Amino acid sequence: MKLSLITIGLSFFVSSAFCEASPLELDDVFDLEYANQVEFSEDGKVVYFVRNRMDIKTDKKVGNIWSIDVDTNQLEPVTSGIHIDYAPQLSPDGKRLAFISTRDGSSQIYMKWLNSGAVAKVSNLTQSPSGITWTPDSKHLVFSQFVPAKARSPINLPGKPKGANWAKPPVFIDDVYYRSDGAGYSKPGFSHLFKIDANGGNAQQLTSGNFNHRGTVSFDKDGKVLYFSANRHKNHALKPNNSEVYALNMHTRVISSVTERVGPDSFPQVSPNGRLLAYIGYDDKLMNYENSDIYVLNFKTGETNVITAALDRNVKDIQWDNKSRGLYYSYDSEGKTTVAHQPLKGKAKVLTDEVGSVAFGRPYSGGSYDVSARGDIAFTLADPNKPADVALVKRDKTTQLTDLNSDALASKTLGKVEEIWVKSKYDQLDIQGWVVYPPGFDKSKKYPLVLEIHGGPVANYGPHFSAEAQLFAAKGNVVLYMNPRGSDSYGKEFAQKIHHNYPSNDFDDLMTGVDSLIDKGFIDDKRLYVTGGSGGGVLTAWIVGHTNRFAAAVVAKPVINWFSFVLTADYYPFFAGYWFPGKPWDHMEHYMKYSPISYVGNVTTPTMLLTGEADYRTPISETEQYYQALKLQGVETAMVRIPDASHGITARPSNLMNKVAYIQWWFDKHTGK
Repeated sequence: MKLSLITIGLSFFVSSAFCEASPLELDDVFDLEYANQVEFSEDGKVVYFVRNRMDIKTDKKVGNIWSIDVDTNQLEPVTSGIHIDYAPQLSPDGKRLAFISTRDGSSQIYMKWLNSGAVAKVSNLTQSPSGITWTPDSKHLVFSQFVPAKARSPINLPGKPKGANWAKPPVFIDDVYYRSDGAGYSKPGFSHLFKIDANGGNAQQLTSGNFNHRGTVSFDKDGKVLYFSANRHKNHALKPNNSEVYALNMHTRVISSVTERVGPDSFPQVSPNGRLLAYIGYDDKLMNYENSDIYVLNFKTGETNVITAALDRNVKDIQWDNKSRGLYYSYDSEGKTTVAHQPLKGKAKVLTDEVGSVAFGRPYSGGSYDVSARGDIAFTLADPNKPADVALVKRDKTTQLTDLNSDALASKTLGKVEEIWVKSKYDQLDIQGWVVYPPGFDKSKKYPLVLEIHGGPVANYGPHFSAEAQLFAAKGNVVLYMNPRGSDSYGKEFAQKIHHNYPSNDFDDLMTGVDSLIDKGFIDDKRLYVTGGSGGGVLTAWIVGHTNRFAAAVVAKPVINWFSFVLTADYYPFFAGYWFPGKPWDHMEHYMKYSPISYVGNVTTPTMLLTGEADYRTPISETEQYYQALKLQGVETAMVRIPDASHGITARPSNLMNKVAYIQWWFDKHTGK
């Protein structure tokens, strides 16, 4: 039984074991757990993973590292406590497990000695570490850390008496990127690579310069050269997608470029035999989307080959096999995350398409996997009716190793999730979606429909657990979520259909899905509702500007005006350079043509807005524009502001609860009758 239920008392535990199943409730989110960040022992006998849950007292996600024996299914804690332990990394000699923890109030590197069970903090850093990687000899760790620079101010006022209480000085900003979603206003400085003794000590800085160095790194066979990815070009701030793979000599600290092309090159991985370097990337053509491929560089010949050219999907998370004959990798396809093996020569083999998302709130694809020396695959397992567990692929057979939510969901009835395909009424393009039916669904009855639209816009939903969709279904709604054109996991052409053309015919794709369910006879067409966040918020606002068929809408964290968005969002050089044909003032007609604000005069649908006040990706000023426009237009509206929340909104469990509760309240308020 989970900690959040212990306070209810033993009597409840005894009685609940025999009670009838009930629908999911808002506060049930505190009872759910999910696995993430799997790490295989070298011998393939043990899987380490992060076990996440939501703490009801602190209203935060907490996580500890656990292990499971793949033969006996013996589950054991590796760490404990109400904090976050994450990023487990097993040493090459298999004797120690390094991880990052917030247990002393800041993120630090910790070490677990597996034989003795001893745990110790080995760093005393002033900034949070990330991307910890062992040296081949198991003696040191390399990681990335932000290095603050001295704040620049051209003005220093004279005459301040000692002890005087003057106003805080102005904040002077002249950087291209000066704030970021989830982090707030940036401090001057850059991220650099560091090395620290695995037994503890002072960290040594390895890189320098006014460039960011972070992400996956890899050593050559003897640990003398470190390969990493960075954008060290002079115009790096305004050309964010032009990273290269670099080699750092660990003795001389000299950095040399390994790749040279326009486009992102990242995730370097040296083969176990030390002869080859794999990395992922693509040629940048300023499109809204491109597939990343696996490139393999032969150190001896200098020749580079693409080994995934036949795959029309975006490659991620590459790992060499033990014999340096090929690479494991993951990719999303039709809403599922797949792990496959691509030999250096020959055809790829799919190992599993059941990798589970750890998004928790909404059914985004993704997940985690790792490979043992003998080729077994440990991964987070997908299931539309429960959050991710740990599973194993061994000799082509998949075995579930954990069942983290058997207690939390044993007495709950969840909505059935069913896949559908429709042909868009615009051009007959095949569009995939999923329907979540309310518990106790009876096709002879009429139900309200909630259309829930994913963000991105280049992203994808799939057959994964979604607390939000299940909570809507628990209230008697049929929930429809889809991957309209522009979503990834269907190939490059499908994703690029919204290049400089968003929103547009993705609206037709979504309406085709709605019509297909209405045609089945169990949807009350007077109780149609629509909601979505980020890119889904854009489409929701677009929908109510182009049809009045919905009884109510909730527009979450949207872009309403592309002109103002590009000039206020945190990552504005990318948005202006890739999503539009040029700068706003040079293409005003184009920007406004695709802005939902341009169609606010058509809106009659009661429309509520919901956004985090600390959102710097789609700033709350976008929400305020639409709210005030709707007020001027006389449309029934409301604005829900989530204090301190960034773009994700649901980082704190109570925010997820509030989001769902407010959306459902707005829909209940407008029954369409």
